[in-house]
Amino acid sequence: MLFQFRTWLILSVFSLYSYVYASAQSPTQQLHQIIDSTWAFQLREFPMKAVFAGLKTQIESMEDYTEIAFGRQVAFYRQQLTRLKAIPTESLSQVDQVNKELLRYTLQEDIDGYELKSYLNPLTSDYGPHIGLSFVPNYLTFRTAADYDTYIKLLNSLPTYLGNVVTVMRQGLKTGITAPKIILKGYEITYQNHIVTDPTRSVFYAPFLKLPTSLSESERNQLQQAGKKAVMEGAIQAFKRFGDFMDKEYIPGARQTIAAQDLPNGKTYYQQRVRYYTTLDVTPEAVHQMGLREVERIEKEMQAIITKTGFKGSFQNFLKFLRTDPQFYAKTPIQLLKEASFIAKHADDKLPAYFGKLPRQQYGVAPVPDALAPKYTSGRYIGAPLGSKTPGYYWVNTYNLNSRPLYTLESLTLHEAVPGHHLQSALSKELTGLPEFRRDLYVDSFGEGWGLYCEWLGKEMGFYQDPYSDFGRLTFEMWRACRLVVDTGLHTKGWTRQQVIDYLTSHTALSVHDCTTETDRYISWPGQALAYKIGELKIKELRQKAQRELGEKFDVRSFHDLILGQGTVTMPVLETLVDNYIKLVK
Repeated sequence: MLFQFRTWLILSVFSLYSYVYASAQSPTQQLHQIIDSTWAFQLREFPMKAVFAGLKTQIESMEDYTEIAFGRQVAFYRQQLTRLKAIPTESLSQVDQVNKELLRYTLQEDIDGYELKSYLNPLTSDYGPHIGLSFVPNYLTFRTAADYDTYIKLLNSLPTYLGNVVTVMRQGLKTGITAPKIILKGYEITYQNHIVTDPTRSVFYAPFLKLPTSLSESERNQLQQAGKKAVMEGAIQAFKRFGDFMDKEYIPGARQTIAAQDLPNGKTYYQQRVRYYTTLDVTPEAVHQMGLREVERIEKEMQAIITKTGFKGSFQNFLKFLRTDPQFYAKTPIQLLKEASFIAKHADDKLPAYFGKLPRQQYGVAPVPDALAPKYTSGRYIGAPLGSKTPGYYWVNTYNLNSRPLYTLESLTLHEAVPGHHLQSALSKELTGLPEFRRDLYVDSFGEGWGLYCEWLGKEMGFYQDPYSDFGRLTFEMWRACRLVVDTGLHTKGWTRQQVIDYLTSHTALSVHDCTTETDRYISWPGQALAYKIGELKIKELRQKAQRELGEKFDVRSFHDLILGQGTVTMPVLETLVDNYIKLVK
């Protein structure tokens, strides 16, 4: 009660101050004061946000993962949203109208998530608060003894951090808001791999393996001893306790159901997820029907390629041929990585013909870490802070090579590396003249829609010369169309896990392993899978509109620069930007 009173008092004083201060400001000044104060608040609440923004190179602890902290944050966000809505949009410039709408979008998501208690379940089939910890050392800078001392404090804070996560997840167990039990099979690898007896074999010890030469030998020895102690008593102890909780309480007590609508207030929760990930006011049923139409269209194109190859047999026979013929699979992890690297480099030299502005930040090609690979997707882009010594990475999953077909590798590379996620993400970080929160923002329907659009753009760029690779392109597009069907089927129509696996295996040439891991992803991450196809369809629709209305004045490089020139935005905002672009060029 004391905390609640103090929070009320602080917010009341702040509200009074804000009202008096705002009354003397113009709408533009009011907006930027809200933007700046929100960003400053988030930098205080979430230390890693400051690292990714390039404002910090070391942190002493992770965020405060407690219900008290969530309550504090949402109280601030509600207040900021109220102030934001009071600003007359028509009095703002076009740029600030976009700023206002995107800040509203992010604040509303945080408020909705709190009200629906989604924070009680922080796990998906391949992610959780504990998983992200192992990547943190890669984003920090180690130049001085003080940097290492700060990092040691961070390691020693991890038992408290994961202990708070456990407390929140226990509340989820009590209320029935947990990850579905079925997706947690094999999940123990995500924490057991970090429980080692030799601290020097821990990923958290890596910074101590190469200490600055400017340090004396005694300083290096002292830091290494302190590092070993912090790794054992901090990081490893935190993972042990988290693992005990997962093994003894969480996994045995997780819910047996798989649909989002089976959660408390589940129908409202899933509709909110659909709205957030598509950024459109559409119903799950409308999305489902859109998916069925796309599946039918793409299947006809796939059949035409089968005919072109001269294959004699049914559609299902062709899929079996692709899944089982050794010619379509790498024999070693290195071979798969080399093939992905070659495609990525080939894509690099195509970029100037399609983009007027390219990022400075580089990217590498690397395997998915062993601790994640068994339940991880085929590939993913992992970004890095601007100015970091670490590049962005295109991760390729080399686990179970018989489930990683080469015929989908061109599509995967174009999506995850360039011109997909790396190009888009790096350009976004390097934008100038926009509020910091815009450079940090990721709107799934934009980012994932752009990635899928880039798979399609690859045809124009000269990829997919081999008919099997072209079929791989279509199988990836079919995969995203199927997502519209199966995600809504799972969460609103009572589809079973096996029903989704069967639908994916019968409509795509994805491996059975991929179809299974993807199904668990959709079960554990409601709505996110809808972003890809919805975003891609909108970007293609807007390009067709620009080409139609501009005719000979249409320039693909200028169009792409426009699309990527504002960071990630919602679909309604993107449509407004393109409409304004068309008027300007005309």
